[in-house]
Amino acid sequence: MPAFIIFGRVLFAVLFIYSGATKLLAIQATADAVATKVVIPALIAPYTAQLETATGMPLPQVLAILSGAFEIIAGLMIALNFGVRLFSILLIIYVVLVTYYFHDFWNQTPPDNGKTLVDALKNLSLIGALFMLAGYGRGPRIAEPAYGDV
Repeated sequence: MPAFIIFGRVLFAVLFIYSGATKLLAIQATADAVATKVVIPALIAPYTAQLETATGMPLPQVLAILSGAFEIIAGLMIALNFGVRLFSILLIIYVVLVTYYFHDFWNQTPPDNGKTLVDALKNLSLIGALFMLAGYGRGPRIAEPAYGDV
């Protein structure tokens, strides 16, 4: 695999590793942000209550820890070129959910939604890059053509 692709993959993964580390280093701030944005549906409320009882923590704090740990693990796996397709697809789902819940520019008035809109567009470009990683995977195999019989 060319050095530029390896270097680009590592630099791309740094974003998720750093973001996850900041979430874990400021768990209460992350949990407060989660509590203000995420509403738990009544259908799964009994399960979340069981989770809170089992962990001894409120659900926003559990979600903050899980999201921080997931970002670090997924970023490391992409940087180390291990399970790239799986972690790229999982990150696509994660970034779509984060964009929907935290960057809801469509619910804000036009002058105030500028930063949120830019963050949503940034996430859209991250999703595009994750789709490229998911399609490319670990890289082309020697005996296998990269794009099939084209």
